[in-house]
Amino acid sequence: MEEEKLLLTQRDRDRLKVLHQVRKGQLTQRQAGEQLKLTDRWIRKLLLRMKEQGDRAVVHGLRGRPSTRRIEEKLEKRAMELVRREYADFGPTLASEYLERDQGIAVCRETLRKWMIRAGLWKRRKQRLQEIHIWRKRRSCFGELVQWDTSEHNWLEGRGPKIYLIAMIDDATSRALARFASHDSTAENMRLLWAWLERHGRMVEAYTDRAGLFETNRPNQRDEERQGKLAETQIGRALRELGIGWIAARSPQAKGRIERFFETAQDRLVKGLRKAGVRSLEVANQYLEQQYLPLWNERFTVKSSGEVDAHRPLGKDHRLASSLSHVETRVIGHDYTLRYGGQLYQVERECIQPRLRGQAVRVERHLDGRLLVSAAEGELTVHRCEKAERVAAPPIVRARPAPAPPTGGRRRWMFGFRLDQPATPEIPADGEEEPCGRT
Repeated sequence: MEEEKLLLTQRDRDRLKVLHQVRKGQLTQRQAGEQLKLTDRWIRKLLLRMKEQGDRAVVHGLRGRPSTRRIEEKLEKRAMELVRREYADFGPTLASEYLERDQGIAVCRETLRKWMIRAGLWKRRKQRLQEIHIWRKRRSCFGELVQWDTSEHNWLEGRGPKIYLIAMIDDATSRALARFASHDSTAENMRLLWAWLERHGRMVEAYTDRAGLFETNRPNQRDEERQGKLAETQIGRALRELGIGWIAARSPQAKGRIERFFETAQDRLVKGLRKAGVRSLEVANQYLEQQYLPLWNERFTVKSSGEVDAHRPLGKDHRLASSLSHVETRVIGHDYTLRYGGQLYQVERECIQPRLRGQAVRVERHLDGRLLVSAAEGELTVHRCEKAERVAAPPIVRARPAPAPPTGGRRRWMFGFRLDQPATPEIPADGEEEPCGRT
């Protein structure tokens, strides 16, 4: 009954329990102090207070009393009216600064934050984070935005090698194109992009995650900052050359269209591959192109709100083999050679022109393995230089070490000779090797 009137907290009840055990002799004052993290002196004070006040001794004397430093309710009401009328979209910190500067109301930001939360003008950080992922409307035209991602899943259920499903899906219609690959590499992703470009044309924007295939994680180099260029991957360079925009998704929920495509494929496609008895990458791609993708594009696509196809045709300047390749920059040496991939390449004599030495050239490794070198004057024909064979060095013959002197006896040794031997050394027989240390 007394606890209900006092409105004891759990901490107060824990203290009362220990103090009652001390009064009954079940615990010593030192043991009680260790349990409550209090000193022996404070335990004795609490025991004296319990004799005078009872259980009220564990309750703080200022509990339930208004603070002497409390701000008046009139000032709080006026501040909230000003915030609601003039600073509705301000944060607590900025609003407190404007209130003090323009209105003469000095309120700390934490106090103002509590007032704004109580008035519904501000939400805690956790509550605001829950509202980040909102529903996004589909794009209006086919080809306006294409989502692009890779799914790592046990597609063959252990019947064959590990494969990856690389897919692209249109945001407006959910029309999809996909292919299986043995690796989630830049080359495999470029092959899928090539197939989409040949079938539909150049999309306006591509929507991907922030994987290393699409976004670099290194800082810009000094020459890149000087020229105003940003570090980009091979796929990023290819999209730029083809005039296709790129958008990076900040979360998996942002590219929900492609995520739901993979979720459906991990159910329907896996079972279809199982029924067809697919065990290899080639047969899996055949089933995907002939069975699953036609079914998907027939049953699960929608009609776009716009009638216009936003895909743009490939122009004469767009060379897919050149753009969709591994591109690096090299410098022609004084002997008209360049290094690429750990190999030395020589420029053919008929391609040598003035000012070619020291010129930066573009080296392209195409998807089919061909190597193309392009300079400002045009394409250069190069051939790989064969490495010269190393000449085997003659074997090194090492002389035998001098015999170790004996550990016992009184015989004396100096420079490998025994002093008690005659001064004239013995002449070795024909074919016999002379011992080390003798002349």
